[in-house]
Amino acid sequence: MKSMVIGGIILVIALIAGTYFAAGDAFIGDDYINSLTMLGAIAIIVITVFTTLKYVNQMKNDTASGELKDENWDGIGEYQNNVPTGWAIAFIGTIIWMFWYMTIGYPINSFSQIGQWNEEALDYNAKFEKKWENPSTETLEAMGQSTFLVQCSPCHGVDAEGIEGKAQDLTKRMAKEQVIHIINNGSNSLKTAYPGGMPAGMAFGPDVEIIADYVAGGFKGEQPAAYATCAGCHGADGKGMPYVAPNIREYDDALVIAVLKDGKKSNIGTMPSFDGRLNETQQKALAAYLRSLGE
Repeated sequence: MKSMVIGGIILVIALIAGTYFAAGDAFIGDDYINSLTMLGAIAIIVITVFTTLKYVNQMKNDTASGELKDENWDGIGEYQNNVPTGWAIAFIGTIIWMFWYMTIGYPINSFSQIGQWNEEALDYNAKFEKKWENPSTETLEAMGQSTFLVQCSPCHGVDAEGIEGKAQDLTKRMAKEQVIHIINNGSNSLKTAYPGGMPAGMAFGPDVEIIADYVAGGFKGEQPAAYATCAGCHGADGKGMPYVAPNIREYDDALVIAVLKDGKKSNIGTMPSFDGRLNETQQKALAAYLRSLGE
């Protein structure tokens, strides 16, 4: 028993030292709450270690006693001993404490730094939304440029011309290679806004090249007859139809919002979803900025 006590004392000292080294900076200062927290940690360590030692010693040295029940299994019986008083008090006390803490004990109305930060963040977001509720085109483009430089430029570059083999050139709506890839392989990545997607093989042979030249060229010149297949969903002007097909002529708000939400698969890779990272105004601003690049 003596060696167990000595071992327990060493363990307590080691645990207290480990706690201090791990979180000691939090206990430096005049905040008495932190000091109480440290004292509570020490109390828990001491009580836990020596309670464990007590019962380990008891298991090693105590002998069973009491009146056996009549039932037994292969000669193994169970004593009719009462539940230990200390254990019963701790068990009932824990239940009472749980209901107290769940009802009136948790300080839901007290001050907290997290609560203060949340209130300030909500207040700022409300002011931001009101201030930019109806921004001008120039304001949207400027805001979109700032958003682009932070969120998009790491892959698409500060000039939006993309990184070869990794990210698309956003200064034009679609490159010829991208159009050919979509015609041959289809596109089903924007399922939220355009659930039907586009099947593969909508045009074959030389028509693929002709359509790709026309679309990537910005719909300039005479419209090829083969484009009629595309016009059924994207429209004769290429500006798309809600819930059917995206705009393949320019970066309109619906297309940019859909890509940000669902991500996008292309001929050179996959863009991850940015869902939740930009608010509605920022998404529209980014679309306005991308349109201005084409201009």
